[in-house]
Amino acid sequence: MGIFSNIYNKIFHHSSDAAPAATPAAATDAPAAAAPAAPAAAVPVVDVEVVLVDLASKNAEKLNWRTSIVDLMKLLQLDSSLAARKELAQELHFTGDTNDSASMNIWLHRQVMIKLAENGGKVPEELKN
Repeated sequence: MGIFSNIYNKIFHHSSDAAPAATPAAATDAPAAAAPAAPAAAVPVVDVEVVLVDLASKNAEKLNWRTSIVDLMKLLQLDSSLAARKELAQELHFTGDTNDSASMNIWLHRQVMIKLAENGGKVPEELKN
């Protein structure tokens, strides 16, 4: 998943440098029980909000990453052009009109946060709604 993988990698790789943002996913709780679910247990739990707040604190530009997909992508130093967002919309199976960029952008931000949560990210509910 091209652009989403880039978003995921920027957040999850950044968190490996920040100890409070990443914790092992239940691997130490029950090693024998975790064996059948090894792929899920291998995914680190990353506090997405902590990572993004940290990145924002180091960024000279004030970016509204909490609600704007454009600002989120800028914060992660990714291409936030309309073409890139349309590509992300295609990756995430957006069924609306990609020419309605406002609706698409709102949908993209919500879907990115949902997908991050589905893939081991701790994402506050207000960022997924």
